Amino acid sequence: MRFKYIRYSIILGILHLGIGTPSLNGQAFRNPFDFPILLSGNFGELRNNHFHSGIDFKTQGVEGKAVHAVQDGYIARISVSPWGYGHALYINHPDGTSTVYGHLQRFADSMAVYVKEQQYRQESFTVDLSLTPGQFPVRKGEVIAWSGNSGSSAGAHLHFEIRNTETEEIVDPVDYYKDRLTDKRPPKIQGVMLYPVEGRGVVNGSGKKQELKLVTAKNGKQTITGKIEAWGEIALAVKAYDYMDGTGNILGVRKVTLKVDSLTVFHSDIDRFAFAETRYLNSFIDYEEWKDNRSFYMKSFVEPGNRLRFIKSLDRGIVKIDQERTYHLTYHLEDAYGNATKLSIWIDGKKQPFHAPETTGAEYVHWKSDNRFGAKGIRLHIPAGCLYDDLYFCYSVKEDSTALAATHTLHNRTIALHRPAQLSLHLQTDTLADKQKYGIVRKQNNRLSWIGGVYRTGWIDADILDFGSYTVAHDAVCPVITPVHATAWIQHQQFTFRITDNLSGIQTYRGEIDGRFALFEMDGKNALVSYRFDKARLTRGHHTLTLTVSDACGNESVYTHPFVW
Repeated sequence: MRFKYIRYSIILGILHLGIGTPSLNGQAFRNPFDFPILLSGNFGELRNNHFHSGIDFKTQGVEGKAVHAVQDGYIARISVSPWGYGHALYINHPDGTSTVYGHLQRFADSMAVYVKEQQYRQESFTVDLSLTPGQFPVRKGEVIAWSGNSGSSAGAHLHFEIRNTETEEIVDPVDYYKDRLTDKRPPKIQGVMLYPVEGRGVVNGSGKKQELKLVTAKNGKQTITGKIEAWGEIALAVKAYDYMDGTGNILGVRKVTLKVDSLTVFHSDIDRFAFAETRYLNSFIDYEEWKDNRSFYMKSFVEPGNRLRFIKSLDRGIVKIDQERTYHLTYHLEDAYGNATKLSIWIDGKKQPFHAPETTGAEYVHWKSDNRFGAKGIRLHIPAGCLYDDLYFCYSVKEDSTALAATHTLHNRTIALHRPAQLSLHLQTDTLADKQKYGIVRKQNNRLSWIGGVYRTGWIDADILDFGSYTVAHDAVCPVITPVHATAWIQHQQFTFRITDNLSGIQTYRGEIDGRFALFEMDGKNALVSYRFDKARLTRGHHTLTLTVSDACGNESVYTHPFVW
């Protein structure tokens, strides 16, 4: 078959419903700080199982910087969590946008008082509060909080988002702050991967994916070294980062375009997405490279089950090499400021025999169908839409008479599932009286990751989100409660503990003073819980502190401490 030279036009303009460009909004967005802004993270960056949904403003390396409302509006939501955005505020604005401020250290005083009241009312540090327009109206420039490092943050910064209030679709905030940021640095390509389509393509005599070698000249120009000969259907992926003036942070690339000769076969522009789409990142990237090597390769082809709307492609981006001639492929990468990088790839079309896919003992699984698999000691249900593409499903098992269950390996390479599949493993030894202490675990690099599950007459049922090696373990060990700087507790008027667990993970904790709930704040990433003496609720005198911690298997530890204040 001849390569189809079809006129193809990438749709670069997207109809933006609900949110216009900054110039069309009622008022320009204010800088959330009183100092010039720099970014440590940009919109759409590739993260574990999701795209970064905002931009990260630097806070000069410290916490406690005043955060201002960027427009008039009202606080629509306040959330507090040991994970995720930590302390976060959500403001609705009259123009149909909402802004989000995450990883805060603390809220403005009136909101802080309200949040604490709700935490005591719910007897929980974690709260998610929806508010009415009249409760906390804010004016543009008003101090609403102070920046921090709460939740899953890896360093002091402000996470900032802009959403469509009605749909909650997220848009790139950089488009609203271009006049206050400087960017003259183009993206830089780190690597290119070639993928022969299984059974229908070959590269340099091989049916396996191959990483191309890049050379960067002194002038910054990048070239591919080595000869590439291919035949049939192939696909590509690119690893690249972007950079900005004034910061050494590596950022995500906004636009990726791949051309074959003069024909555009793939284009992505990460300028907006919905939260329901964010897990499609696992199809946008080479998931196996990420899980095994912590390396993000962005695919320039579209799997059938990938529904990302910011991608446009011709023939799903698959390149057809069916003539004995030289094909000129061009990568064009661009950031939000129009800084661009180009890379040429020359592929010689040469007839070569295809490699038949390995199908011995494998079952063909359709991504669009409901799939079920069973063998001794295992049942697996993969609902339609879990997979991104069809595959020959390979299964293997390793028996171990001393273990609770055999180790079952689902497929011969790591593959992400878009939604949960149901895995059931049979116990070959079932002696625990408390069945809650059983759970499915994932084995990777000699480490066990707790999945959990529910006991059912000798079986453990659990949901999984990727293929890998699974078995059953049990957790009968109680969490550990460790006092931190106990000798300074009274002096600093704060109790602090580190709470850890050996396997199933901390599920709940509760602090009490004299039998009544006491608000212990939790720093999830550091496994710390702290109680600051609350003079409005704690009187002078003799008291007893009790901290109770449970893991996911119901194992419980209790720490008591009499004190005088």
